[in-house]
Amino acid sequence: MHKSPTSILKSAAVVLALLAAGPAVAQTKVATYAAGKPGTDQYEELSFWVKDGQRGAIYYVRGKERSELPANYLPRTGMANGSSFAIRMADDRLLNIIPSGNALKVASSANDAPITFVWKYEGPVNGVGTFCRECAASPKEAMQLLRTYYLK
Repeated sequence: MHKSPTSILKSAAVVLALLAAGPAVAQTKVATYAAGKPGTDQYEELSFWVKDGQRGAIYYVRGKERSELPANYLPRTGMANGSSFAIRMADDRLLNIIPSGNALKVASSANDAPITFVWKYEGPVNGVGTFCRECAASPKEAMQLLRTYYLK
């Protein structure tokens, strides 16, 4: 059975497209937010992971030593100012997470004044540093990850 040149070219194009795509790779992304100055006792960081289209791990980092605690997602809390959710950390503290523009307002109770956490850039600065493939590339992308996987 002979194939026409056009048919052969189409088949080759399909094979090349499949080879270029490579093996299916699990999609992992992280949206990281921080408050305070790194290297100080007041520094805080929250990382919200997404893996294979599902909510993933959540980590809270605090202080100069960057002590890390895993946290568990809790559904919407129904607090004022729109959609929100909460996380419960391994030490049993509860934090309410309220998106505000491209930032997060984080409060330990409804009566506490929230702390503003902003998107944390992970990657090279002026050519120095390591590129983070999983990290959200912008405040907008980070907030979209939260809205899609944590506020649905």
